Amino acid sequence: MAHNVPIAMLKRRILWLAACLLAALAPAAAAEITVSGTRFLLDGKPFPYAGISFFNAIYNPAFNRSSAERTGWLQKFKRYGINVLRVWSQWDNRRGFVDSCADCSLYLPDGSLRPERLATLQAIAADADREGMAVEMVLFSRESWNEGVRLSPEASTRAVAALARAMLPHRNVTFQVWNEHDERVLEHARTIRAVDPKRLVTNSP
Repeated sequence: MAHNVPIAMLKRRILWLAACLLAALAPAAAAEITVSGTRFLLDGKPFPYAGISFFNAIYNPAFNRSSAERTGWLQKFKRYGINVLRVWSQWDNRRGFVDSCADCSLYLPDGSLRPERLATLQAIAADADREGMAVEMVLFSRESWNEGVRLSPEASTRAVAALARAMLPHRNVTFQVWNEHDERVLEHARTIRAVDPKRLVTNSP
């Protein structure tokens, strides 16, 4: 015998099934790095912060050939006790460093973000998260600044805000405003915190 299901009930069932499907397909929340006193924590558990500066990680073609290739390198770092990668947003200085180039930067001159560079950073953060690792993201490079490769104050504020928004889901990432410089650090920190109050923000003056 056929049963008539009210349309409203049928719609509720469809919405419930859709919500279950989306929840099943959604990626797990990224582990969050925080501090407590003098200790780093990852998802509330002690995290022995042991990092290495991989300045050109975003721009290294071998490291970014694929997620599998990158994960292999991350696992190798872990075998040597490294659980944090310090990477630079700018690798656009003119000193001839390996992989450096004029567009090896997350930023366009107006402070908007280069989509392909941002996608690489986000992929690095996601792969690191799956490996229980963190990323320390250096926003601006003194080497580039000294050579006149720099954004205007307005563009740099726009860039910092855009990057803070773009990295909101990636809780295993900390921001370091500069390497070995201190131009407008407090302003940039305030910009980041306005977008993401919980983001861990540091500087290397």
